[in-house]
Amino acid sequence: MRAVLVVNPKATTTSERSRDVLVRALRSEVDLSVRYTRRRGHAVALAREAAAEGVDLVVTLGGDGTVNEVVNGLMTAEPPTRAGDASMAERLPALATVPGGSTNVFARAVGLPREWPEATSMILEGLRLGRSRTVGLGLADDRYFTFCAGFGLDAAVIHRVEQARRKGRVSTPSLYLRSIMNQYFFASDRRHPAIVLERPGEPAEAELATVIIQNTAPWTYLGDREVNPNPAASFDLGLDVLALRQLRVASTTRTVTQFLSRQPDPRGRQVLRLHDTAEFTLVSGRPQAFQLDGDYLGEREKVRFTSVPAALRVIC
Repeated sequence: MRAVLVVNPKATTTSERSRDVLVRALRSEVDLSVRYTRRRGHAVALAREAAAEGVDLVVTLGGDGTVNEVVNGLMTAEPPTRAGDASMAERLPALATVPGGSTNVFARAVGLPREWPEATSMILEGLRLGRSRTVGLGLADDRYFTFCAGFGLDAAVIHRVEQARRKGRVSTPSLYLRSIMNQYFFASDRRHPAIVLERPGEPAEAELATVIIQNTAPWTYLGDREVNPNPAASFDLGLDVLALRQLRVASTTRTVTQFLSRQPDPRGRQVLRLHDTAEFTLVSGRPQAFQLDGDYLGEREKVRFTSVPAALRVIC
């Protein structure tokens, strides 16, 4: 089996020594080539090249941003035709993700342990046993995402966190909590909801304040605690949506508390939830912060979301 390991050398939870251990472990099972990212977006090109070369497996070592880039590279590649393939997922290389970031939502969502040595051991076992699963993806305009997207408040919070990290701050749950509080109380226009959700054949949902989109559950983690606005979201179904109509202190606090409960089921007059949705479009009267898989992508006034079933094989 031919494989490519795409390494983000800035991965927060690994060192050069641990990367060497990982490479030796993988080479015990596959014919491995190692390629390092040099800038943001470089993993897209590396994954696309690997697929064009006809490799069987692409392994990532990094956080969710590295996984997202590799997935986008694979999904936009032109892999060699293989006789007897039944689907795009079978034509593309399989994906394996070694957690190397601070949160690693996607790796944990496919059942891998949080620490990279244990995850690597499970991936090697999966390779030996031929164990994989096919997952669906989300598509936001022309960019794929694996587990979540955000339009509004949560994306603005991610932007704040990224700015803090560029100044040398470490990504921790307390940093996220402080960023949430600062964005909510001091930088959000909470009185004038501007987002409209449009679905084919359905009435539009207007005056929404912020929207969370999930392709699986949980949405994210605070340390070891799951944050789960849409607990029924699944890689095997369409997209799930949770939108808040208002960002009033009382109703927002109640909804966030529901996210964090042991059996989350957010409800209320200010909550809109959609399950297993094939496509929809978000339109805003003013630019909104936008994120995919925890990466801030700037501001948008319109984004079309589509579910892409059975898109990619993942070693798990």
